[in-house]
Amino acid sequence: MTNENKENSEDGPSKKALKKAQKAAEKAAKKAEYKAQNAVQDDATQEGAEVDCSVGLYGNLTLNKSQEKLPVTHKELKDLDESLANQNVTIRARLHTSRGKGRQAFFVLRSCEHTVQCVIAVGEMVSKQMIKFVCNIAKESIIDVEGKVVVTGQKIESCSIQDIEIYATKVFVVSASAQRLPLQIDDAMRPEADDPEGLQIKVNQDTRLDNRVLDLRTPTNQAIFRLEAGVCHLFREALRMRGFTEIMCPKLISSASEGGANVFGMKYFEREAFLAQSPQLYKQMAIAADFGKVFTIGPVFRAENSNTHRHLTEFVGLDLEMAFTHHYHEAVNVIGNMFTEIFRGLRDNYADEIATVNHQFPAEPFKFLDPPLCLEFKEGVALLKEAGIEMEETEDLSTPNEKLLGRLVKAKYDTDFYILDKYPLAVRPFYTMPDPNNPKWSNSYDMFMRGEEILSGAQRIHDATLLVERAKAHEIPIDTIQSYIDSFKYGCPPHAGGGIGLERVTMLYLGLDNIRKTSMFPRDPKRLTP
Repeated sequence: MTNENKENSEDGPSKKALKKAQKAAEKAAKKAEYKAQNAVQDDATQEGAEVDCSVGLYGNLTLNKSQEKLPVTHKELKDLDESLANQNVTIRARLHTSRGKGRQAFFVLRSCEHTVQCVIAVGEMVSKQMIKFVCNIAKESIIDVEGKVVVTGQKIESCSIQDIEIYATKVFVVSASAQRLPLQIDDAMRPEADDPEGLQIKVNQDTRLDNRVLDLRTPTNQAIFRLEAGVCHLFREALRMRGFTEIMCPKLISSASEGGANVFGMKYFEREAFLAQSPQLYKQMAIAADFGKVFTIGPVFRAENSNTHRHLTEFVGLDLEMAFTHHYHEAVNVIGNMFTEIFRGLRDNYADEIATVNHQFPAEPFKFLDPPLCLEFKEGVALLKEAGIEMEETEDLSTPNEKLLGRLVKAKYDTDFYILDKYPLAVRPFYTMPDPNNPKWSNSYDMFMRGEEILSGAQRIHDATLLVERAKAHEIPIDTIQSYIDSFKYGCPPHAGGGIGLERVTMLYLGLDNIRKTSMFPRDPKRLTP
């Protein structure tokens, strides 16, 4: 018996194996039959399906290689209002959000800080396939939408354009975004105080800066950098009206322009060179060359390992210099009044941008006096001492003391902007003119916004002999600044000026907490990209 079973097992598969194989074959046959039946049903469904009535009204456009010239008929989002009611418009913008709801879809378009709602519904010219296509477009894609402007019965609170919406009839993708985003624009633009459920949905600073192209698309960032451009524009206009000439200054220099060690050095062929800490020397040389009043806007480099809320290793400097007739206060008054004009211009012309920023980052409105408040350094020290601060009269202000003094000045004079004059000579650069009555003081000044310094300036030494003396006192090798000193050997008018940090002015005017918010692509000791 044993031998018989052994022979059967050797001759072929066992009964158990045969039974198992038979069941597998039956299962496969049923599966094939089911698949065939479904294929027939699908074919029947396909044959009886509705024809897509929206063919040619939606889809992906071919890559724009400037293949043809066509008239531009697109409307800007900012120009959409009730005056266009019942008119057909074509707009190009980013897809901000979308959601399908039955036989219709709602989607929001965004351009800069402007948003508008669009509606598309199945109808005579809109198919289900078109609705499905719209719902599947990736957020942040750039799309063209054609449709009718319709006045809404009630305001659309979620959009900046609230009284109208677009009934879309055509939708084309111009440039598709990746489906997965490293940050959500809605999260990046969420107001700081808007967290009723305690979800703490925020985008941290490093994530923002690592994905800056996305982060910059938020309405808040669009507003910040539009206002920052406004600061540059108002700075230029205020000075041009006063007879200033804009000049360009080199950024590759042979010595540290501020006489300090915090410079970026590099090889310049066979010599050593530095990135300019300031255009200071060249502004003065322009005055010596009889330009009278000059200003420049350009990058400034500081090799300071400061990882604070207000320091960058590269920032934009707004610098000015002017000859005066009798007293350096002629320059102080020009600069102070220039700031007043900038603040007034921002308040009057950039109210929408300020409101947009304040919606996400609330801050008290910036206050200023006209004419601006000017205190002597000694008066500032006296205010600090009255508040319990112990410091020497000629000691430089620490950052905490600067901020405290700003609060004290605001409480006493109700202004966020003020000038502090007559700084101790020991804490100023080598080219600063000493006070004529007391050599421990100088003809120098700083200007402050919300308790933080935004301009440092002074009357400059315009005598070559005195300049050499002061350079030696600061242990600056004369040969490295010889061309600068030589500029004053042939006669130079008395002059004064100052340097301003653009990003810091913007940050403090808007009441923001970090200068990286006002630098488009910030550089600090830990960041060199993007």
